[in-house]
Amino acid sequence: MFSQGSLSAQEIYILNGVITDASSNETLIGVNLIVPSAKTGVTTNDYGYYSIKLPAGEYDIQVSYLGYQSIREKIILDENKKLDFQLSESSQNLDEIVITSDIEGLNIKKPEMSMNKLSINTIQNLPVVFGEVDVVKSLLLLPGVSNAGEGSSGFNVRGGAVDQNLILLDEATIYNSSHLFGLFSVFNPDAIKDLKLYKGGIPAEYGGRVSSVLDIYQRDGNSKNFKMKGGIGAISSRLLAEGPIVKDKGSFLIGGRSSYAHLFLKLTDNNNSAYFYDLNTKLSYKLDESNKLLLSGYFGRDVFNISQNFENTYGNAVLNLRWNHILSDNIFTNLSAIYSDYYYGLNLNFVGFKWDSGIRNLNLKYDFNHYINDDFQLKYGMQNTYYQFNPGEIAPIDENSGINYFKLINKYALENALYISAEHRFSDKLSAEYGIRFSSFFRLGQKEYNIYENDEPVNYDAERGIYSEAEPIGTGTASKSTILKAYNNFEPRVAIAYALTDKQSLKLSYNRMAQYLHLLSNTSSPTPLDVWAPSGTFIKPQILHQYAVGYYSNLKNNTYSLEIESFFKKIENRIDYINGANLIANNAIERVVLNGESRAYGLELLLRKNKGRLKGWLAYTLSRSEQRTPGRNLSEPGINNGEWYRSNYDKTHDLSITSSYDLNEKWQFNANFILQTGLATTFPTAQYRYEGLTVPVYGQRNEDRLPSYHRLDVSATYTPSKKTGMKMQSSWNFGIYNIYNRSNAYSITFRENQETRRNEAVRLSLFGIIPSITYNFQF
Repeated sequence: MFSQGSLSAQEIYILNGVITDASSNETLIGVNLIVPSAKTGVTTNDYGYYSIKLPAGEYDIQVSYLGYQSIREKIILDENKKLDFQLSESSQNLDEIVITSDIEGLNIKKPEMSMNKLSINTIQNLPVVFGEVDVVKSLLLLPGVSNAGEGSSGFNVRGGAVDQNLILLDEATIYNSSHLFGLFSVFNPDAIKDLKLYKGGIPAEYGGRVSSVLDIYQRDGNSKNFKMKGGIGAISSRLLAEGPIVKDKGSFLIGGRSSYAHLFLKLTDNNNSAYFYDLNTKLSYKLDESNKLLLSGYFGRDVFNISQNFENTYGNAVLNLRWNHILSDNIFTNLSAIYSDYYYGLNLNFVGFKWDSGIRNLNLKYDFNHYINDDFQLKYGMQNTYYQFNPGEIAPIDENSGINYFKLINKYALENALYISAEHRFSDKLSAEYGIRFSSFFRLGQKEYNIYENDEPVNYDAERGIYSEAEPIGTGTASKSTILKAYNNFEPRVAIAYALTDKQSLKLSYNRMAQYLHLLSNTSSPTPLDVWAPSGTFIKPQILHQYAVGYYSNLKNNTYSLEIESFFKKIENRIDYINGANLIANNAIERVVLNGESRAYGLELLLRKNKGRLKGWLAYTLSRSEQRTPGRNLSEPGINNGEWYRSNYDKTHDLSITSSYDLNEKWQFNANFILQTGLATTFPTAQYRYEGLTVPVYGQRNEDRLPSYHRLDVSATYTPSKKTGMKMQSSWNFGIYNIYNRSNAYSITFRENQETRRNEAVRLSLFGIIPSITYNFQF
């Protein structure tokens, strides 16, 4: 017969709760909660929630988070218990509690791979152009991440295109992540709480892109005290305010940024201007212990004006209403209703018309975190997104304009997804994250669509050896409730980690993903004029297969960490353009595109120094990115004779070294060094004269390269001692971008010298040496 004590020892109970910042009640993402005696642990989800199942008994609970004091608490678990924790930020005047368990060792054993996370403190200390703290520019210092050169929009991940990155701000899609054509990103660092970049091993909860996921969460706001912070720089400033609506229950956050360099132009005879502004907002309210509402938004605009004759306005607007609900002790749910809008506007006063285009979507998603036990957790949910594409609309500015109204045909689509994903620890050495996503995409009816002979919108002229636009043989029409084309895809995901020791592990992953949207751009760096188009009858969805394997190690008690990954990815149905393709104001884009394929493969290395006065990392990527578009049949050559050619974002070598040195409590010094293979490009190989004009003859696509790119940036941050009784804390950041004034080539063009009549190459460089100074404050 079993005793009562032995029976109760077998009882399993749930410990759950929320972990927050002690000074603001801000929920903390990814906090480690460790139970050493049970050799188990858990991390908080995107809303600071955790849940763990344990046998009845007495436990020593340890909670640790980067930048915060670790805490330890003893508990007696004899029933289901809700236990919230509040962590205080680390201070040099306080002794940090030593955690005996190897927290980083647990991360070594987790199946998570190809994911990078940067703290906001790290990002804010990196030297950047014009002294403007920049999230996207910081990502470029990581292995596998690059862009198409200085002044280029967006970023490229593992040889992928800019449009293949899913960028989320509080779960809402951001379609253009850049201000001023890539000089700055749209993300205000003061408003950001957490960011993760998934380059591979992408969990099943994400979909719709085939290269990467950048998942950013805004801060909720301080529900204890009113706070303000901001910064004043050479060409832009920012200000953020936060505080309680109802103390300890509700909070608000509002932050704004604006550039003002254009104001100085008004003091001269220069009538041109270029500036941006954006606004971040968030409201958070805790209804009770199980329910919380959050309303967040972002609005940003860029404005260019040239002599009052050319005005360009573009930007993002998003709004998200979320309901966090603790359904039971081990089930956390989040229901989100999201609106996202990207707008592009152009006024050409000298010809008398304006142009508008954009993309909008409405997204309803419901996600569940289900903590089965400490070795098995489930995530599952659904997503439903409705799209409206406005390819372009031309309208006269006034009655004196000679332009007639013209509207490109709107397009509509519906994307749905169901997913389930498991995080499973099989043993102390072997763990896995696996799941599947089922996605469907419906191209809906529109006012008018073209019909082509043999369903071929692109012709091939065998005699001249060129592709050309096919003429429609008719048109059709269909209501928005009609499905013109449907696609369905299963998207399996798996990542496995095997611990060689407590300090070393091997990991591997496989992703299959589908992307139904395409950014129409035939430049290496997208511009705001580029438009998004849905898959349909003639443009197929992109399908990714990505494989990755990696080795991970913590060295010298986590003073150093090493990550080495190798990857191979292949993408089906990557669109390519026929020679001479016109993408602007094209009502039938299918007449200039062909479906091809792309591939990328490489090796990434990341060596970090995590402790001591000198911290930093070395990131190196050796990779290749290629594209191929064969003929549709044996009689066609395809693009570039159907052969593989370098993509616009192929870089063989990419090296970055990032360092930070804490001299004392007042001074911190930072430096970045970047060295990259030059971008692929196409140079003319010959020329001929025709009716007095010199006509260049170009070789194969992207068989040439720009010169290698390199630069060194340095910065110093001075933080004065805080005076007794003063609530305000300030700092000064002094930076020099490109300290040795390297003239890196943005492009190279060829022309005939008017005096010598000889051909010459002309290098265009955007930035030389740029000093900056920024004053930051908070109170």
